[in-house]
Amino acid sequence: MCLLHPCWSCCCLLLFFSLGVQGVPKDPSAAPEQIHLSYPGEPGSMTVTWTTWVPTLSEVQFGVQLTGPLPLRAQGMASLFVDGGHLRRKLYIHRVTLRGLLPGIQYVYRCGSSQGWSRRFRFRALNDGPHWSPRLAVFGDMGTDNPKALPRLRRDTQQGMYDAVLHVGDFAYDMDQDNARIGDEFMRLIEPVAASLPYMTCPGNHEERYNFSNYKARFSMPGNNEGLWYSWDLGPAHIISFSTEVYFFLHYGRHLVERQFHWLERDLQKANMNRAARPWIITMGHRPMYCSNADLDDCTWHESKVRKGLFGKLFGLENLFYKYGVDLEFWAHEHSYERLWPIYNYQVFNGSREMPYNNPRGPVHIITGSAGCEEKLTRFTLFPRPWSAVRVKEYGYTRLHILNGTHIHLQQVSDDQDGKIVDDVWVVRPLLNRMMYL
Repeated sequence: MCLLHPCWSCCCLLLFFSLGVQGVPKDPSAAPEQIHLSYPGEPGSMTVTWTTWVPTLSEVQFGVQLTGPLPLRAQGMASLFVDGGHLRRKLYIHRVTLRGLLPGIQYVYRCGSSQGWSRRFRFRALNDGPHWSPRLAVFGDMGTDNPKALPRLRRDTQQGMYDAVLHVGDFAYDMDQDNARIGDEFMRLIEPVAASLPYMTCPGNHEERYNFSNYKARFSMPGNNEGLWYSWDLGPAHIISFSTEVYFFLHYGRHLVERQFHWLERDLQKANMNRAARPWIITMGHRPMYCSNADLDDCTWHESKVRKGLFGKLFGLENLFYKYGVDLEFWAHEHSYERLWPIYNYQVFNGSREMPYNNPRGPVHIITGSAGCEEKLTRFTLFPRPWSAVRVKEYGYTRLHILNGTHIHLQQVSDDQDGKIVDDVWVVRPLLNRMMYL
């Protein structure tokens, strides 16, 4: 009996520690999660962003072979993000930019450190220059609950249908909720899409909490304005992302309205000087100038803030965009899809009766906020506005194909109808005289 006693003690000790370990919460993980890509605006580059719960080094290993070693290395930095909720949760956000990528080549990568690595993901480096035909998925207002469009977007991504994603504001509903755990859940949810494609964003009203801190911390957009406004070139297009929210949350600083407006004007001037190379100018902002929805949102008012500016006269965007010949304007916020006739100041400026989008004499507006969230869909008014061409109250998202410098193809995919195309239109503009609407 005495000879067996030490063994019995060892067994008890092992059992005690085994139960104890199981009962103790796991340590914060050093394994990367919430992995997503963005394009920093520099040809031959891609930025990888991810989250850990403890400070670690930031490294991406990458190569072109699907299996075997990943021979290339890139290092970056991690920054501490402290959420504004009462728990003051800490996240470490890692950013690494890959450079020297070959245009159109597929790369395999993993991110992390010796303390933990992600699984392997794949992406295709963006083609360089204006002479190719980018394809994008465009949508806004997608939440952690009821993200109806996401399964189909994942399948589309796996089939290589897109070169990039434009998410036109409102994420997770809301990223700050439950001490930012909803933001964590949302970023994990979009990872199958966002870790394979540059996931380009703009802020919406649901990002407002703590001065948009979750939005600014979690996404890595070009420029030095914390992702609130920036621009980038893609094929024959110049794409401008901006914040409509500066017009509404003035307690964060009225100066932001003026700063953004002057930045937009300078950027549009440069884009027009480069029209020969990049003929299309496309904008994305969350709250629309116009809409036909049956609610009291800003876009239902005749003098909407985004359209006319503060006090109906300061820093309005419709005159600015018209002056510099913006071709296509993407919006969201309304949980529906709506395509407008070419419009300026409530006047329809179709190219012709037979072909309204051939050489239109005003910008084309697309409202695409039906990707799916807890707030469901938004109704339309009973009587359509004369400037509204198509209205769809179904979950879905938009496909944008920038075919070349003169032709753009737009399609609306209905998730309610199993992927049926419920709107299909070409926008055609000549190469010459693009700045002016004649």
